[in-house]
Amino acid sequence: MMNYLISDEETHPLRVAIVGAGPAGFYSADQLFKEFADRVHVDMYDRLPTPFGLVRYGVAPDHLKIKSVTKLYERIANKPGYRFWGNVEFGKHINLGDLRAHYNCIIFAYGAKDSRRLGIPGENLQGSHAATDFVAWYNGHPDHSNCTFDLTVETAVVVGIGNVAVDVARILCLTEEELLQSDIADYALDVLLKSKVKEVVLLGRRGPAQAAFTNPEAKELGNLQGAGIYVIDEEAGLDTLSRQDLDLSDDKITVRKVEIIQNFAERKYNSKDKLIRMRFLTSPIEMYNDGAGKVSGMRLVKNEIYRSEQGSLKARPTDVYEDIDAGLVFRSVGYLGSGVPGIPFDAESGIICNSQGRILDSKTQEVLIGMYTSGWIKRGPTGVIGTNKEDSIETINCLIEDVKAGKMLSPSNKGSSKVEELVRSRQPDLFTFDDWKQIDSMEIANGDSIGRPRVKFTSTASMLKVLGRS
Repeated sequence: MMNYLISDEETHPLRVAIVGAGPAGFYSADQLFKEFADRVHVDMYDRLPTPFGLVRYGVAPDHLKIKSVTKLYERIANKPGYRFWGNVEFGKHINLGDLRAHYNCIIFAYGAKDSRRLGIPGENLQGSHAATDFVAWYNGHPDHSNCTFDLTVETAVVVGIGNVAVDVARILCLTEEELLQSDIADYALDVLLKSKVKEVVLLGRRGPAQAAFTNPEAKELGNLQGAGIYVIDEEAGLDTLSRQDLDLSDDKITVRKVEIIQNFAERKYNSKDKLIRMRFLTSPIEMYNDGAGKVSGMRLVKNEIYRSEQGSLKARPTDVYEDIDAGLVFRSVGYLGSGVPGIPFDAESGIICNSQGRILDSKTQEVLIGMYTSGWIKRGPTGVIGTNKEDSIETINCLIEDVKAGKMLSPSNKGSSKVEELVRSRQPDLFTFDDWKQIDSMEIANGDSIGRPRVKFTSTASMLKVLGRS
């Protein structure tokens, strides 16, 4: 580690604020501690009372192995220079001026919580939902714990064929035994155990070679205890252009993905209680109204693959249509980021304006000194949890380079106690990482008592209560 001057006064270490306590935030903090050790103080802010963001509220409740990455984040949080301020919202309890007055560098890593829309007639009917809302609901997200989903219908359609779509289909088809082995929210467990859904249709607008889900996610669908999977032979086959591109590439992962899908197509009989139908080259163009404002079905159009002027393979509609019944629809066509006050934002792409993590003025494209971004709000909602590590390394490398060159903010209030006083005065109900440790221990203990991994607290009020602060 280089021993260079990192602030105007040798007695004051580099002070960094990170807005967002998900994977991107923690990987950014990790790189800061690796570079600066005890010469950096990191304060991490999140509008939710708990840390870990998408790992807690986005990763499927039956994917406990993936969630174990939080052990790494806990080690980062145990660094002497780290503090967590939960239930503190940027733009409400603190603003950009506050952070500029207390920190040398500010990193925005708050992710993407909104959902892209389909833009088709009937999308706003009752029973039509964003898959992201359903995911947040069954994971116990405080903002979504009061949502309702009608699972008394027999057929559900999931528009999209990425990992989130596959998660939704799988959760709808898990048996009681499988659900009880997860950390799904109690209220969601109760509803799912009473579910009448017998068939889940996954709609992919392109072909098997372009499916966005990962191979492990796809294989899981073929090994569910209570649900079979079916793919139409014709839709499992590759079109000429996709076959040509795949033959010319050395993409073993995609080759294996196509094999998995084509193996599903060979499964002709289903003796299980539920069925997942995986469709390809099919897009919804309208949702039907049952006459009472509720979705009752969809009109689909068959697509074909073509090569764009840029050389990529895309889907376009043909003149072949079909209608299907559906009492429940989840759109899963991507998360979408949103802007925060004072930070340049590209609404079309849903990301903060930046170059390699340095935030840019949206008009002049000049770098804003001391301002950085990482994660989904930097690059868009792509990749898996680990993708955020490389993304954060890129951002922090830029920060390090700037600090070496003296390009950073000069805060007027440098003491760590001053910012704490400010935050506590603005939000008395803030949560520290020690508070989270208590909540975490109680959730696990409550789970142990009934043979489950954990039982989540799903509201800020319930968390304050168990901490004796209500």
